[in-house]
Amino acid sequence: MNVNEMRSDGNNCFVCGPGNSIGLKLEFRIENDVSKSEFTPGSMHCGFDDVTHGGIIFSVLDDVMANWIYLQGIRAYTAKCDIRYKDSLPIGTKVLLEGHCIKKRGRLILMEGKMIREDTQELVAQTEASFMVET
Repeated sequence: MNVNEMRSDGNNCFVCGPGNSIGLKLEFRIENDVSKSEFTPGSMHCGFDDVTHGGIIFSVLDDVMANWIYLQGIRAYTAKCDIRYKDSLPIGTKVLLEGHCIKKRGRLILMEGKMIREDTQELVAQTEASFMVET
């Protein structure tokens, strides 16, 4: 089951909300304990010179990690996120998104996210984030 089928309060989420008219409408799923999705940026996601805006890349990676947590039945929010951009992402280039848990301790969940070009298998960006579980 993907997050879009499970969630009504996230209907307007910019990344995964099916009701957001300007949103990305990504669908997330769990495969082998990894949150996954795909994304192909369009011209409206451009920063400059037909390159995907870094904020879009960040948002998509934040959501692939957050949705791993949500699909486990846990509600949490991003407390801290570090991103390392490895390469530019030309618009129209399909990427694979992956998010997995590194460790859980108390109310804190440490996650890792990756964005990988489908055509070359090269890493575009990588994140590591701490999420705080809601009480």
